[in-house]
Amino acid sequence: MGAPRPASPRRPTRTRSLAVPGFTFIELLVVTAMVAVLAAAVLPLSKVTMQRQREAELRRGLRDMRTAIDRYKDAVTLQQIGGNNVEAGSEGYPPDLDTLVEGVERMNDASGTKLKFLRRVPYDPMTRSTEWGLRSYQDPSDATTWGGDNVYDVYSTSGATALDGTKYNEW
Repeated sequence: MGAPRPASPRRPTRTRSLAVPGFTFIELLVVTAMVAVLAAAVLPLSKVTMQRQREAELRRGLRDMRTAIDRYKDAVTLQQIGGNNVEAGSEGYPPDLDTLVEGVERMNDASGTKLKFLRRVPYDPMTRSTEWGLRSYQDPSDATTWGGDNVYDVYSTSGATALDGTKYNEW
């Protein structure tokens, strides 16, 4: 056995550092810059997404109204409605959009039930109103004003350009 080892001198204990644990100023600047770059990339994407949603809502509203107009015309053709409900020279189209909402009385129906085609006039997301451009059957196809005879077609009154490059009032 050998000689006992000499006792090692005691090292002084470390004192606590005065630095507070956390981020340095440089680290905070780097993280802030990264968040700013990401936000700048997401903002245009969110604007396009919102416009795409408004366009889908516009298409849905136009389709609903055009389908209601066609159903009204079919009801006149099938003689489900007629008489005092259909004006002469209207070609069987409704006189206005409110008629599609309020409904018309069925022919030869003593119960007085109304045939309705729309629950409400849809909201135009591009103009933020329920005012739509109307065309009558007698109007020229490129007319910008409604003749007032009947409602053959509807369109948005917005002149803005869609994502696909067309004008909303041409849809």
